[in-house]
Amino acid sequence: MWFVGERGPPSPADVEFDAPLSAILRRLDILIGANRGELPEERRRLSRDLARRHGRQVEGCRRRGGEAPPEAPNPGSRNILITSALPYVNNVPHLGNIIGCVLSADVFARYCRLRGYNAIYICGTDEYGTATETKAMEENCTPKQICDKYHALHKEVYEWFDISFDEFGRTSTPQQTEVCQAIFQKLLDNKWLSENTMQQLYCNTCERFLADRLVEGVCPTPGCNYESARGTNARTVCGRTPQIRDTDHLFLELPLLKDKLEDYINKMSVAGGWSQNAIQGTYAWLKKALNLVVLRGISNGVFLFHTTSIKTRFLTKSTQISVFYVWFDAPIGYISITSCYTTEWEKWWKDPDNVELYQFMGKDNVPFHTVMFPSSLLGTGEAWTLMKTISVTEYLNYESGKFSKSKGIGVFGNDAKDTKIPSEVWRYYLLTNRPEVSDTLFTWADLQAKLNNELLNNLGNFINRVLSFIAKPSGQGYNSIIPDAPNPASYHKTKILAEKVGVYVDQYIDAMEKVKLKQGLKTAMSISSEGNSYLQDSQFWKLYKEDPSSCAIVMKTSVGIVYLLATLLEPFMPSFSIEVLKQLNLYPDAQLSLCDEKGFINRAKSPWDLILSGHKIGTPRPLFKELKDEDIEFFRQKFAGCQADRIIKAQADAKIVAEQVKGLTVSEKGNKRKQGKPQPESKPESEEISISRLDIRVGLITRVEKHPAADSLYVEEIDVGEASTRTVVSGLVAHVPLEEMQNRRVCVLCNLKPAAMRGIKSCAMLLAATNGTKSDFPGCPGEPDEVLNPKKKIWEALQPDLRTDSGLTACYKDLALTTSAGVCKVKSITNGSIR
Repeated sequence: MWFVGERGPPSPADVEFDAPLSAILRRLDILIGANRGELPEERRRLSRDLARRHGRQVEGCRRRGGEAPPEAPNPGSRNILITSALPYVNNVPHLGNIIGCVLSADVFARYCRLRGYNAIYICGTDEYGTATETKAMEENCTPKQICDKYHALHKEVYEWFDISFDEFGRTSTPQQTEVCQAIFQKLLDNKWLSENTMQQLYCNTCERFLADRLVEGVCPTPGCNYESARGTNARTVCGRTPQIRDTDHLFLELPLLKDKLEDYINKMSVAGGWSQNAIQGTYAWLKKALNLVVLRGISNGVFLFHTTSIKTRFLTKSTQISVFYVWFDAPIGYISITSCYTTEWEKWWKDPDNVELYQFMGKDNVPFHTVMFPSSLLGTGEAWTLMKTISVTEYLNYESGKFSKSKGIGVFGNDAKDTKIPSEVWRYYLLTNRPEVSDTLFTWADLQAKLNNELLNNLGNFINRVLSFIAKPSGQGYNSIIPDAPNPASYHKTKILAEKVGVYVDQYIDAMEKVKLKQGLKTAMSISSEGNSYLQDSQFWKLYKEDPSSCAIVMKTSVGIVYLLATLLEPFMPSFSIEVLKQLNLYPDAQLSLCDEKGFINRAKSPWDLILSGHKIGTPRPLFKELKDEDIEFFRQKFAGCQADRIIKAQADAKIVAEQVKGLTVSEKGNKRKQGKPQPESKPESEEISISRLDIRVGLITRVEKHPAADSLYVEEIDVGEASTRTVVSGLVAHVPLEEMQNRRVCVLCNLKPAAMRGIKSCAMLLAATNGTKSDFPGCPGEPDEVLNPKKKIWEALQPDLRTDSGLTACYKDLALTTSAGVCKVKSITNGSIR
């Protein structure tokens, strides 16, 4: 892999050592030699070494219960290979990217595992092409540095979203080079490639051919006058006007392969149930009968060969071709990443009779997966596993416009995490809004409505009502023990419910098998609605005293529905399902399953049989938290505009904050003291003890560790906007884990008199987590004391009225603690004392 600005394209050997040219050529011949059957031992060793150097990350798999992923297809089993479009590594993925490929594929992969299918899910970052070069120029670094940076960011975002890849790899690996070269060699041998000359913009200053995105100017179309058109004969990124030069490109002759391709498309689009948008996009390309570029003169990508002498062994003339075109190279990434995952990769990719390939993507990627990728594989003449089913999404738009990575518009993966709204809520919202047949719209108000009405009031309410009643002590409930319920079908309402649930389970299976994920989720949620109606109609709270046997049937049936919902919703909200199992006291031993062999689907139609009588449940607790109007308005304002505008605004706010902090720490009182004028140690006794006398500021914990002499204490270094950090000793060990203290924003009481705690001098008191700078309470004007006089017991007098309310807001009496960023909130404790 060769990146712009580095010493040139390395051979596979260069990754490990600097070899002479003869050794490089020998290893290259080993990699792309004619014998591609069993790997020679040297190739195996080299592949293993390179895989280690490129950081194969099998630990990224996030499967249920720690089960081992399959290495190879199983004869006699249903073997499913799942891929999602490889995200490009020039930015953080936004919500439209996430629902369009990786999240949708993850839901289907999780469903397949529930069904007991032998399935693997492969994805990774697409790291070649001119977009990477452009981003590297913007950030003044090499393409390799860009790829390393954004690969890590992508991986972090997907882990937070609970995406269960079996392998999340990269296209910048030796395996990618090997597979691309092997497929290219077959296409060349089978005479499916042709060489033609094209005109392309060339920069004499940069000494290279330019992609359209590197050139910008006024659109030449008469009457257009668009000033940011790409690819026009205008100025380049270096500011010089480019020239037009002839350059040789290599093309895949699509018209010659058209019969083979159309035969595949006609058969598989029916067998695989392709969506209408996929079929339309595919045939639109076929009508154009385009020749597809395989090789082109750019510098960032998989190099075909490293020297002209090798090149001329395969081509009829010396050309200026440098690397494989990214849309020839990128889909091959599915194969190479699978080879990083298992040495048995060919059993997945070269066994079309026993492996089904499902691919997930946005509509703009369709032609490359239904035309170009299968054409490349068909042209080799080998028996490749071709795509059976393609699941395509339209666009998810944001509020009043479109999501845009390049313009930074919308909510990005790291933004979703920063909102503190749980990942299962984001997953649910995106999947209920999945744009399967037309574009859909993300709005904050809609997110609020779906969380509060569907998750909180429907799903969460049903589960909590059932488990909370069972958990009540004897005389009020069942003391956490599932009651015995003989002959459950004798209760009429239970029989009707079971019939409805049976229909819903069949509909769920049918929708998921057809990859109609939104319908599958809607069906599962309908079972929750039926459960709520069942509880209300049966009036179980009355039955408990008036008809105990019927009440036992209702509750045993209902707790079975709870378990069924945890199972059906696991593909959509895995962390939700884990929490439900914990409350049922079944985690981690229970393995959720929809396997026919275990008869679960039939048992699901008799929900009273799903959890045995006598089982003791765990501790019920609310599963979802209400999203309030003020929260939604805050998020709408915070994520308005584009990322660049937000950064500028944040920098401006930070400057204002810095000036405010500076004004607080170098005050008139301080100046007078420096001039030698005496200052009173505290305010006169006659003055009212006001909350304004507390100097509360927001600080950032820059370092934290356990107190060396006290296990119950932390020692923090906190930046409160002064020239140096303050050392604070706090007793939060029992309340906040060490890792959650790192880089946390906290409220700090800064004018307490320093005190030694177990040998360490503490120069402030830590109060509560929040955002902002100087804090105050509206309606309580006044300046804080320089130092609180411990003899006057000012802090002790004010502290009893400092608390958190039911909405997690920090308050003094009924006044909210406020900063320039808004009211201060704590993370989890309602109606608690602030000390």
